[in-house]
Amino acid sequence: MDYSNPEIPEGINTSKQHPLKDFFILSIGVLGSIALCAFLLGLFAERLALHIPFSVEHELLESIDFEDSDESNTEVQAYLNNLTSQLLPHIELPEDITVQVSYVDDSIENAFASLGGQISIYRGLIELLPNENALAMVIAHEIAHIQQRDPIVALGRGVVVGLFLTAITGSSTDRFVGSVVSDTGTLTVLGFDRKQEQRADEIALKAIAKYYGHVNGADELFKALLKLEDKDAGLTPEFFSTHPLSDDRIMGIKKQADKNNWSTIGPTVSLPDFISHSK
Repeated sequence: MDYSNPEIPEGINTSKQHPLKDFFILSIGVLGSIALCAFLLGLFAERLALHIPFSVEHELLESIDFEDSDESNTEVQAYLNNLTSQLLPHIELPEDITVQVSYVDDSIENAFASLGGQISIYRGLIELLPNENALAMVIAHEIAHIQQRDPIVALGRGVVVGLFLTAITGSSTDRFVGSVVSDTGTLTVLGFDRKQEQRADEIALKAIAKYYGHVNGADELFKALLKLEDKDAGLTPEFFSTHPLSDDRIMGIKKQADKNNWSTIGPTVSLPDFISHSK
């Protein structure tokens, strides 16, 4: 038998497809799988969080250092307490859920709802509001977040997804948990999505309609913040970081009023003089 050693054709072991293409496809697949897992875990965490007793929120709240309420201005605090108590009967809260509002003497234009029914309202935001109706919309909106358990849902979603990504990246789990239980870390993960914001707007507007008999002034908060953003050359007010503003947010209020035959015309209530004096 004759043996021959034929010459191997050039490029026989070389793919015509660029090797980076395979790497790119594999990377997209891995990243897509991670994103899908994070999304599903987030949904699971949201469902699970709704079954966490409200008393647990109070326990978590003890580990958070909120900015102290301005105890020196008792008139403003008493006024906010009274307005909140007037709005509460128009927002159905479960018996075990309580609300506490705190006035923070700071120029930041913000207000937020957090764990344990805690609502913080900053002087800077109140200064933007033209009347009590707009302030009532702010308070009712934050109460609505508490009614829907949005703070614990957002926290659960943030913690579960954060722990998953921490495990994937090999970062320190202890460091992540430590940041979450701190005041800055906790407030950072309490971002509400568009669906939660829309639902809170709807609940709040219904309460405003019941309390005042109309919804005039309810959208003044968003109008004031948009003017502030335009005035400061695109600088986003702090309130928008925790309450994303979609293009149709203000129109959504008008549509809801039209749908429910709530009048958009009616007298607005002036803010008391001592609030003006505190500015």
